[in-house]
Amino acid sequence: MQDLEHRIKKIEERNARVELDKKWETSWVRRILLAVFTYLAIGFYLYAIEIPRPWINAIVPTLGFIISTLTMPLFKRIWFTYAWKRRRIYDCFNALDENDCGRTKNNTT
Repeated sequence: MQDLEHRIKKIEERNARVELDKKWETSWVRRILLAVFTYLAIGFYLYAIEIPRPWINAIVPTLGFIISTLTMPLFKRIWFTYAWKRRRIYDCFNALDENDCGRTKNNTT
């Protein structure tokens, strides 16, 4: 019984870490830090290769990066919706039980 309680406690601790990681991945703090570091990295690179006005020119790629990170949740939701529907259709066609998906093997309605 002690072993089972210990295993449950470890699973709960892991779930808490996973939830915290999820929150970090979608946090605005992370997005802002990524944008700042992206801007600085591109700015320093453009400065090092002697591009005129490197700090102004670093804005465009940084904005592109920000836009891409802001739109990812939308595309993720669309992908999940498509993948889930596709999975359900696949499961229905390959159903092993006669009553799966509201149809029988002899009647495909």
